[in-house]
Amino acid sequence: MRVLRGRAATPDADRDTTAAMLEQTAATGESAVRAWRPHRQLAFGRRDSSAQNYDVARRVARASDFDPVERSVGGRAVAYTGNTVAFARAVPLEDMRVGMDARYDETTRAVQRALWKLGVPARRGEPEASFCAGDYSLQHEGKVVGIAQRVRKNAALVSGVVVVCDHQEIASVLDPVYAALDVPFDPGSVGSVARGGGSDDPEEVARTVERLLVGDRETDIVAVGEH
Repeated sequence: MRVLRGRAATPDADRDTTAAMLEQTAATGESAVRAWRPHRQLAFGRRDSSAQNYDVARRVARASDFDPVERSVGGRAVAYTGNTVAFARAVPLEDMRVGMDARYDETTRAVQRALWKLGVPARRGEPEASFCAGDYSLQHEGKVVGIAQRVRKNAALVSGVVVVCDHQEIASVLDPVYAALDVPFDPGSVGSVARGGGSDDPEEVARTVERLLVGDRETDIVAVGEH
């Protein structure tokens, strides 16, 4: 299994790194895992981009010092402070029509166990009016993890976000952004590993998530540098 560590120089290059990881899995049949700290940004989903006041939401993000970007995976807007951890698991597929729930379940269990090891007794589900609402989330004193999935020919990407700390800052920017998008949002619903009693060290969180996603598989470490 390939394990990618680090991030690229820009948000665009960083997204390209994950896209290339998925492409290589589709071409070679080799699984891959990545857990890292994305650049500070506010990532909007496809549904956001069609909202009437999308431009207003982007301006709000920029005024709060979050670069607005668009992503192809996931639902509603997600804020990354620079301390937030993202993770991605690329798996080969024989039939893209089957296995979606099993991939979600496997990844959710792995990340949940990572949170347990970090001292957070997270359970499945999310509070009402959470950021990027979805069926595969983990919560403890607020939503801590959200998970999405992208399926293409020969491979799937199960990815997500772990709020390590900075939950108040994330809530503060998402509140006006979601208001502009006319999406229900409760600032108090944002949790974090630190708020739940766990580590506030993003690197520790990233490596723990990585380790649980890899399991007992042999790994080939690939460095992703900021060039």
